Amino acid sequence: MITILGAVLTGIGVLLAGNLPWGALLAPLNVRVLTTVPWAVLPMAAYLWIYWRFISGAIGFPENAAWRREQLRANSVSSDVWGLALLAGLAGFAVLLTFVTVMGRMVRLPDSAPVSVPAAMPSATVFLLLMTGSVVAGVTEEAGFRGYMQTPIERRFGLVAAMLMTGSVFGLLHFPNHPHHVLPMLPYYIAVSAVYGGITSAADSILPALVLHAGGDVWSLTRLWMTGLPEWQIAAKPEPLIWETGIDAGFVIELVILFVFSAGMWWLCTQTARLRIAQAMSSRSPVARPS
Repeated sequence: MITILGAVLTGIGVLLAGNLPWGALLAPLNVRVLTTVPWAVLPMAAYLWIYWRFISGAIGFPENAAWRREQLRANSVSSDVWGLALLAGLAGFAVLLTFVTVMGRMVRLPDSAPVSVPAAMPSATVFLLLMTGSVVAGVTEEAGFRGYMQTPIERRFGLVAAMLMTGSVFGLLHFPNHPHHVLPMLPYYIAVSAVYGGITSAADSILPALVLHAGGDVWSLTRLWMTGLPEWQIAAKPEPLIWETGIDAGFVIELVILFVFSAGMWWLCTQTARLRIAQAMSSRSPVARPS
């Protein structure tokens, strides 16, 4: 229990240390001051670079640098493992899209607050701010959740327990976004954590999940800005609930597709882990000397 509580609190601390300067200071200030210029991008990039070097153990207190490096789990990944991990991530995105479609037939999913920007702010500025926010979220959330939080829980209690814990905390931290729908939305956030957590475990690195997370947020935030629809609402008009219509053929097909995509992602994660382990064993094997 101490391991879980410590990992959760440390992960939240790492998340907030990286995210708050952007979400609470720079981004809100940029939509009020010099709104035509995305000036907040540069100071945030500088801060994020220092933040990353600290949590990875490159700078800061030398006595716990090795521990920070181990907890972050930003291990280097070969190009082959990168390729399989990114394919697993694309399959994971398909899983999530299908999953929210199934969820939308079972519960009413909440709306999301629109992206509010000044009318005079150029579209290019809005996009750059959204893109920066996506990178910040990708870096800080993967460092906090898949690095400092998942790593110790996974090693002590297993991957499933780590996914459930990180997903639950991830969902509860979204309470301000939809306070009346926290429990109905928990399965979605656990599913998101399962996708990123599975890829992290397979690659033994947060780096592929970090790239996928940032890219996914660019898509979801841009879509929210342009359409007003959050990532969990596929269509503008929700489909009727199965409790009103009964289980129809469309719902059954969606379940089958969800199973197929989930199996595909699981297989790709398995192949990613096997390739990583094989490469690690090959690099450790002694090189035969010529006679």
